[in-house]
Amino acid sequence: MDLLKKLSKGEKRLIKEAVEAELERYRIYKTTAFVRREASITASAEPRYHGPTNQTSDQTASVAVYNVDEQRRRMAFCEAVEESVTRLPEKERLLVKERYLNLESDYVTDLWMYTFKFDPPISEGTYVKIRDRAMLKLALILGVECKVDFNYILHHP
Repeated sequence: MDLLKKLSKGEKRLIKEAVEAELERYRIYKTTAFVRREASITASAEPRYHGPTNQTSDQTASVAVYNVDEQRRRMAFCEAVEESVTRLPEKERLLVKERYLNLESDYVTDLWMYTFKFDPPISEGTYVKIRDRAMLKLALILGVECKVDFNYILHHP
């Protein structure tokens, strides 16, 4: 049985919104430069009213660790999204790349996609089916968290 048919319209909408948020994050990471943090070298004039914690802090080390880890995390996320999109069938891959991963995707509409990007053009209903399948697959591949219980849907008829 088709997993997509088991989902309600509300569940499909939740999945689509969650995956679109992840794809938006991908676009942001790809189009913006990572801003490195810098250690503060001036002393603070604010009084501190707490007892000794017997812990030392190394601000320079924590900033350096953040700069390296955050940049790696962003690169790993972008690579995971790109890899998951390459696993999709051709029509779903075209739809996701042109509608969601393209730098111009903020200006691309669903109408534009099913009218001009598919050759031959497809109907709105067919487009929605392709989009919903792609969103469901990406949610499962990327492990996108949304309020849909995939385990229940997968294991119950």
